[in-house]
Amino acid sequence: MQTQRSSPHNHVVIEGPLGVGKTSLARMLAERLDAETLLEDIDENPFLADFYRDPRKYGFQTQIFFLLRRYQQAREIGQIGLFNRVLVTDYLFDKDRIFARTNLGEKEFWLYDQLYRLLKGRLAPPDLVIFLQARTEVLMDRIRSRGRRFERSIGLKYLEEINRSFNEFFFHYNEAPLLVVNASEIDFVHVPEDFDDLVERIKEMRSGTQYYVPMKSPR
Repeated sequence: MQTQRSSPHNHVVIEGPLGVGKTSLARMLAERLDAETLLEDIDENPFLADFYRDPRKYGFQTQIFFLLRRYQQAREIGQIGLFNRVLVTDYLFDKDRIFARTNLGEKEFWLYDQLYRLLKGRLAPPDLVIFLQARTEVLMDRIRSRGRRFERSIGLKYLEEINRSFNEFFFHYNEAPLLVVNASEIDFVHVPEDFDDLVERIKEMRSGTQYYVPMKSPR
């Protein structure tokens, strides 16, 4: 097994819209790098199922819970001690604001944003962010295939809006080295060659923003 010395980054974040494969890649990458993982547990949010049934009524509670929980986990990262270990997480603290901007009304978002900015200023950025992109129809297929009950009500229009918001956010992101991966045509979970190629690109990543558009997987 390869050790953490095969990666120049101590804290690696995997990000992207719903259904793109963040958690799967985080687990696989951590195993390859002999790293630790800190994974988002969306099931612990007691408002999430209600939100998908009635977004207007439960949007603010849902976003505040996620914001505070992600801040708590981000603070824990600073206490883990990354001098001898690599840590891979499947979310970026900033991602919560992407959803909040879409899910909340103007007044609710203003209040949310005041708290977000206060907490954001206390956190250090990761060493590398990997942004997984995919077409909305690909995301919808993957969401349907994983079969989470509370995600059944997700509509194509909502998913398209979230997908567009992620693309806009990362187009301007410059707080850490950023590797943008087109994940529409590859299957790093089931095709070893896809995963191996992606790992090599991650290892080579040093600074700035780079784009990885792999060839379609042989299936």
